[in-house]
Amino acid sequence: LAAGVNPGSATLFIQSRVPEHAELHLLLSMVTPLGWLERVPTYKDQQEKLKELDLSTYGFLGYPLLQSADILIYKAGLVPVGEDQVAHVELTREVKKMGKKNAKLYNTLRKRYQEQGDAEALQVAHALLEAQQNISLGDRERLFGYLDGSGKSILPEPQALLTPAAKMPGLDGQKMSKSYDNTITLRESAEEVDRKIRTMPTDPARVRRNDPGDPAKCPVWQFHEIYSDDKTRDWVREGCTTAGIGCLDCKAPIIAAVQAELEPMRALAKEYSADPAAVQAIISEGCEKARDEARETLEDVREAMGLAYR
Repeated sequence: LAAGVNPGSATLFIQSRVPEHAELHLLLSMVTPLGWLERVPTYKDQQEKLKELDLSTYGFLGYPLLQSADILIYKAGLVPVGEDQVAHVELTREVKKMGKKNAKLYNTLRKRYQEQGDAEALQVAHALLEAQQNISLGDRERLFGYLDGSGKSILPEPQALLTPAAKMPGLDGQKMSKSYDNTITLRESAEEVDRKIRTMPTDPARVRRNDPGDPAKCPVWQFHEIYSDDKTRDWVREGCTTAGIGCLDCKAPIIAAVQAELEPMRALAKEYSADPAAVQAIISEGCEKARDEARETLEDVREAMGLAYR
């Protein structure tokens, strides 16, 4: 709320208060091959970097599938994510369909048959569906029905929506993640923000103040690419490569920019913290609205999977 999300145009809710998320996750897990989950990049990355944690659980392996359920249950068309989450949206589409190439061919053939009456296109589309090995019998029947005009598309295919700064670096130059303890939180105190940025590692080649550096090897430069204007970046690049400025000089504009970004959020957060009843009302209303929509989706999914018992 303090970051500017408007509850009048966005539904804010607590996932655990919408149990349909868990049910859709369970149903998806019955038809999703393990290999699809094991090749999600973040799974391999965190297995490697967080060896001190026991990550050999389905909860960790299946987390991207839960994210797929989060997306699909509200029939989202566009999903605002960071660059590192694009693979999770791609998994959602993979769960949803039979692969980009075949899905495109299927849609082309369906359009030719339904709009132009092309009987040959219908035969080719039927053969295409019969040959699919990665879709369940229920999904195949649904696609046959959709092809012939007797079915409907239950879950739309989502696309990732990226901002210009789609990948935010952490304080150590890795991906920013709570798991890696390299973050600046939205309600971080001004003093803590200052401390964290001032102690960020820089180009290892700059051992002494008069050693020249290379911005491309410095995590701080990645912040300049996001927060600084062209003039400041030119100043940093020139000063770093010639040792004309020190690393603390380089960090000063970033500290100022991050503080300016966070200050209004801190102020609004204090206002909301002083009125928890208002926040709870917003969340309760959002949970009810989210659950109403989630129930409708689950009814369609259960029917398509033959679970709509009467």
